[in-house]
Amino acid sequence: MSKGKSQKLLHTPEGVWDHYGRDYAEYEAVQRLISDTFRSYGYEAVRTPTFEFFDVFSKEIGTIPSNELYKFFDKDGHTMVLRPDFTPSVARCAAKYYMEETKPLRFCYEGSAFTNNSNLQGKLKESTQLGAELVNERSVYADAEMLAMLIRSLLSAGLSNFQITVGNVEYFKGICDAAGIDDDMEEELREYLSGKNYYAAETLLKGGRVLPLYREQFLKIADFMKNDEDLKEVQQTAPNERAASALQRLIDVYRVLRLYGVERYVSFDLSLLSKYQYYTGIIFKAYTYGVGDAVATGGRYDTLLSQFGKDAPAIGFMIRLETLIEALRAQQIGIQVPDAPVTIVWNETNFEEKLKEAEALRREGSRVVLAQEDTTCRI
Repeated sequence: MSKGKSQKLLHTPEGVWDHYGRDYAEYEAVQRLISDTFRSYGYEAVRTPTFEFFDVFSKEIGTIPSNELYKFFDKDGHTMVLRPDFTPSVARCAAKYYMEETKPLRFCYEGSAFTNNSNLQGKLKESTQLGAELVNERSVYADAEMLAMLIRSLLSAGLSNFQITVGNVEYFKGICDAAGIDDDMEEELREYLSGKNYYAAETLLKGGRVLPLYREQFLKIADFMKNDEDLKEVQQTAPNERAASALQRLIDVYRVLRLYGVERYVSFDLSLLSKYQYYTGIIFKAYTYGVGDAVATGGRYDTLLSQFGKDAPAIGFMIRLETLIEALRAQQIGIQVPDAPVTIVWNETNFEEKLKEAEALRREGSRVVLAQEDTTCRI
């Protein structure tokens, strides 16, 4: 093999990277802290396949666009995809093994997700995700539990300066109903509002001859709302019951979050929407300093499981580990990793004695390297 070719083999493809040494130890440490938080709330770990049938992530399901999926064929000609998102996989799993179960189901997971982004976007194509899903529970208490657990998870990782921005897809849909907006305009408007492109949104609404009253309500959803009092003020001018109920849901969730004592981490943004079409109600993202993307996203998806034959409400969230680690490092928040292993040096005359010493320490839980005195192997 030529030197040039061997050098090329040392590099990873665009959008993926290696983790090793202290770097990987920090990833493991943060992952363990978050997983422990999930389990403290009674969530049980599930593991779903890295790849699934294409239909699990199809347009009908409402996940990311097909051209952003890694697709391939198995030997039988079935179209398979590397999972871009855990939620549809967990929903399929819940429907398969808990079809008749009506009691609340609490699942958590961790693993890689894959998105075929353009190289020019500078985004990871393989990311590590940790998340949780609560199935068979539609109450505001479930919404609050998810938000509280997300907040506790970020705090357990060492993050302290962050904000969970919360919205409700139903409020946007309620205004669309009142304004008589068709599906095509709704999709385009959703894209503009979620991208904070309010000028384009206003131009679209004017071009669609949407009444000034509704144009104003669409554009007012960009207003920052700190607490439930701000929501109540907006509720007074809600155009219909659907929009008013969406606001009431957020007000009720905020009341429960006060009981958890975490309301200071929460604010509201009614323009918060998602490219994932399966979200049906409350939706949220976690933001912090030092990174450009949200460190966590989540929301309610009460119709997703019906795609797999189980009629059940659900809510969940996902923490993107790489973004969280980047934020911790940017904010110079130290990540505690295990101490370096103990090194016991042996030679040919004392190997048995040193081996016993090392094994005794290992049984006590210590990490031990048994190193030969001379680096040149004599065996």
